[in-house]
Amino acid sequence: MSGVRVLVGTRKGAFILTSDEARQDWDIAGPFFPGWEIYHINGSPVNPDRLYASQSTSWFGQIVQRSDDGGKSWTPVSNEFKYAGDAGNHQWYDGTPHPWEFARVWHFEPSYTCPDTVYAGVEDAAIFRSTDAGQTWEELPGLRTHTSGMAWMPGAGGLCLHTIEIAPSDEQKMVIAISAAGAFRTDDGGETWRAINKGLRSEWTPDPDAEVGHCVHNIAMHPKNPDVLFMQKHWDVMRSDNGGANWTEISGNLPSDFGFPIEVHPHEPETVYVVPIKSDSEHFVPEGKLRVYRSRTGGNDWEALTNGLPQENCYVNILRDAMASDTLESAGIYFGTTGGQVYVSPDSGDTWQAIVHDLPAVLSVEVQTLP
Repeated sequence: MSGVRVLVGTRKGAFILTSDEARQDWDIAGPFFPGWEIYHINGSPVNPDRLYASQSTSWFGQIVQRSDDGGKSWTPVSNEFKYAGDAGNHQWYDGTPHPWEFARVWHFEPSYTCPDTVYAGVEDAAIFRSTDAGQTWEELPGLRTHTSGMAWMPGAGGLCLHTIEIAPSDEQKMVIAISAAGAFRTDDGGETWRAINKGLRSEWTPDPDAEVGHCVHNIAMHPKNPDVLFMQKHWDVMRSDNGGANWTEISGNLPSDFGFPIEVHPHEPETVYVVPIKSDSEHFVPEGKLRVYRSRTGGNDWEALTNGLPQENCYVNILRDAMASDTLESAGIYFGTTGGQVYVSPDSGDTWQAIVHDLPAVLSVEVQTLP
């Protein structure tokens, strides 16, 4: 019988939660790397035993950890993320030039076809690729040397490349997102990139319709329909039907169009999930009610999913990488909160239950469907 492995990165270590197909009883392993921030932990779609974790502290810096046995043991691998060529500059908050500096890995995205190939999005914003399971890393410099690069400015969390979406049918095609520069696309494996921000508006910028300067929080792509993209922006939930060439707002009847994660149902390309947050200054759910919102029509019409979630005195946040799904026949949807809870819905959002309470604040959630 198949099952699932939920990979959870937190402020104080990583946890691995496993269950069978019923997803009712769970084994909780961890913490791994206790006391360390684990910004992201993700697994290979090709080799389910291959995991990568981004281990970080302000004191000791960044360490990339790899497991080849499903998280039972870990080995530190190369941490050499050198920007290619002249590092150059980007804009700082006050508009002055700021040199590119490496702070941490925000996101790992393993290849759909090669167990040894993995991409890493880092801060300051750049994308790296390893073809030897993390032993060496090579920057794809075409992104950072994009003509708009000098105008990139950090968001509140830093100038971070936090989202990498690969088209499974053609891994030469990727979409990435940078806070607070916007979204970019490559069709040639990362050699060249183009900004895909037409239709986005950011009222706080000098030019609300600028090519870059948009604070994109997350992008979701359905594996079978990679030209349809869904975006949770700093404000606004957006959709593109042409690979990002144009975006339209689909916030519809949401109680707030501010939030961080966005997820697409694994079997239904028009079913989308978001978790609205009250505002950019009040990072908690509206009215103290934890509600996941689902649209079965690709946006605009949203329904609140509350069965099993706290509906009073709840003031948690759900961060950009803290929502995921499995690929079982009855699809499971998962998310983690800054209050340390990890929730699962084994029926696509109709009902929810807490897998675990009282973890450190959850930074990321990824799910592997196991054979």
